[in-house]
Amino acid sequence: MAKAVSEKTVQTIKIKENRKNYIKNNFILYLFLVPAVVLVFIFNYIPMYGVTIAFKDFSPIKGIMGSEWIGFDHFINFLQSPNFQQIFMNTIKLSAFELLIGFPIPIILALMLNQLRRAKVKKNVQLIIYAPYFLSTVVISGMLFIFLSPAGPINEFLTLFMDEPVSFMTDPSYFRSVFIASSVWQVAGFSSIIYVAALSNVDPQLHDAATIDGASLLQRIIHIDLQVLKPTIAVLFILAIGGIMGVGFEKAYLLQTDMNLPASEIIDTYVYKRGLQAGDWSFGAAVGLFNSVISLLLLVIANTVVKKLNGETLY
Repeated sequence: MAKAVSEKTVQTIKIKENRKNYIKNNFILYLFLVPAVVLVFIFNYIPMYGVTIAFKDFSPIKGIMGSEWIGFDHFINFLQSPNFQQIFMNTIKLSAFELLIGFPIPIILALMLNQLRRAKVKKNVQLIIYAPYFLSTVVISGMLFIFLSPAGPINEFLTLFMDEPVSFMTDPSYFRSVFIASSVWQVAGFSSIIYVAALSNVDPQLHDAATIDGASLLQRIIHIDLQVLKPTIAVLFILAIGGIMGVGFEKAYLLQTDMNLPASEIIDTYVYKRGLQAGDWSFGAAVGLFNSVISLLLLVIANTVVKKLNGETLY
């Protein structure tokens, strides 16, 4: 027993010495990290102190230190507000449907692109599907209002089969469909780049051997390509779950109208209106912090579940 303990102690000492020697030998490389660490500390960690205004009755005149501490009053007011359930459910539904529909599509696109053997055709297809990502959200929103307006080309076509045009941008029941479809169109192509890069590591000889053994194209995709993509899918899925509460303020706000507000009002737009437009900084900070805490919890849960199911994890 004592011998086993001593061997373990010796091994621990050796690991520490090897670590010290490694740091000593690569000291110059660690110096390159110093500017990045300093910048992250200054711009990411020090500003976290400002989160304390969520627990105070913040006054710009008194400052953060001088403002009165009121604890969780802002959080309680938000949870008890009459529109809390609607705002929270709008955020969850929009994020969940976008994840459910939008997450698999880049994977499917990457698998389809991987089957294109002619390099020129593959590059042209990639250019077409990547292009929407480089359009600004403001431009995308303007295009949606033009194309989906009652006098727009979409309704011009639909009126051939219907008596009245469809109010896509004012009817709350259409908001989620418009938002998710446009997001997938804009982002899916560019998001597939990561999966295309991962598929480049697939050994062509595996496909050749599987083809000789009589495997169909679908079987080769399932048992070769998807197996290579599993670690990448797992990590990106965890990150997507962590950002499920961050639907995207800019696009949701730009597509909002007074008519579709029951479906388009989400936590991010609510924080902007209450925190900045109405000047209630403490309440806005409290709602934003609530949103961040929910995202963190979802990230931890998703990481734990994926680790147990697949063995892949962020930490």
